[in-house]
Amino acid sequence: MPSPRVVLAISGGVDSAVAAVLLQRAGYDVHALFMRNWDEDEDGYCTAASDLQDARRVCNDLGIPLHAVTFAAEYRDRVFQHFLDELAAGRTPNPDVACNREIKFGVCYEHALRLGADWFATGHYARMQEGRLLRGLDPAKDQTYFLHTVPGAMLARTLFPIGDRPKDAVRKLAHEHALPVHDKRDSTGICFIGERPFAEFLSHYLPAQPGPIETPAGRKLGTHRGLMYYTLGQRQGLAVGGVRGAAEKPWYVAKKDLHRNTLVVVQQRDHPLLLCSEFITETAHWTAGAAPAPQFRCTVKTRYRQADQACEVRVLADGRCSVRTDVAQRAVTPGQSAVFYQGEECLGGAVIAEIPESASAVESARASGL
Repeated sequence: MPSPRVVLAISGGVDSAVAAVLLQRAGYDVHALFMRNWDEDEDGYCTAASDLQDARRVCNDLGIPLHAVTFAAEYRDRVFQHFLDELAAGRTPNPDVACNREIKFGVCYEHALRLGADWFATGHYARMQEGRLLRGLDPAKDQTYFLHTVPGAMLARTLFPIGDRPKDAVRKLAHEHALPVHDKRDSTGICFIGERPFAEFLSHYLPAQPGPIETPAGRKLGTHRGLMYYTLGQRQGLAVGGVRGAAEKPWYVAKKDLHRNTLVVVQQRDHPLLLCSEFITETAHWTAGAAPAPQFRCTVKTRYRQADQACEVRVLADGRCSVRTDVAQRAVTPGQSAVFYQGEECLGGAVIAEIPESASAVESARASGL
């Protein structure tokens, strides 16, 4: 009887390379699928070509068939255009969440099935157990935050070979098998931007619209380059300093007023305008297909690197969620994802849609006199 075939999404990095080794060791008929999602490399920032060469070297060493496919058109339509639309609307999107849903577990997953896959596999740090999506064993590398919108039926047919290993053990295994990418550094940042300056990249797609930088009381401090270049809580790159009558302290982005094209800044890192204990999401996605209950307690992350925060979730009639955290959170940002956990299990999540404006916070800000 032939071994079950698994198609592994291979990136050219160490994680997916070690995943290939572990799948081979487990007796699967392993095929690798490399996807290219960006078709512009005129300035040398995109690493897809070199990543493909690394993937090819790994597959040659392991004797694994390699399939390469381009999903650039799908990526532009389903991920990149959404990214631009969200920025233009004054929000801060997370394209990695959309990429997993639309590309890796969308067209790539479908292509794997056409290659005869019994299983799909990736190098994510995550685990599946009895149909439940669990955090990766290494808390510093857990990637369930980026997988929370993937349909449960797809997750049930997905293998995460390195999910039960810490990163240092993955590196060690790569060394032991002399994989050609054993010392390759991890990729960081948004894949289609690479190492290039964010503002320089965006200027090719969204026209800059400079406007005033103001305090909550309306005092003008300077001029911003365009609201799309800033996110809530940001400190760097404001070019505001030495304001007469203000303390010699850093300024932080507290609000983006899209209608007036105005950036509102404050000096306290934990200013009332930067804190909230309640927010509303868009329609939630639940990995089990439905919410655990109409109202329940769990923990939430409002950004990837954040520690779990205790909260209460109320599922609204239209599928959105009202989330109240036990402790006020800093810089909860529309466009980012709120992902819910019950212990080790990732329950699902949703895009943060709005933060109810606190009258007391506004009054406190205006009372500062700036």
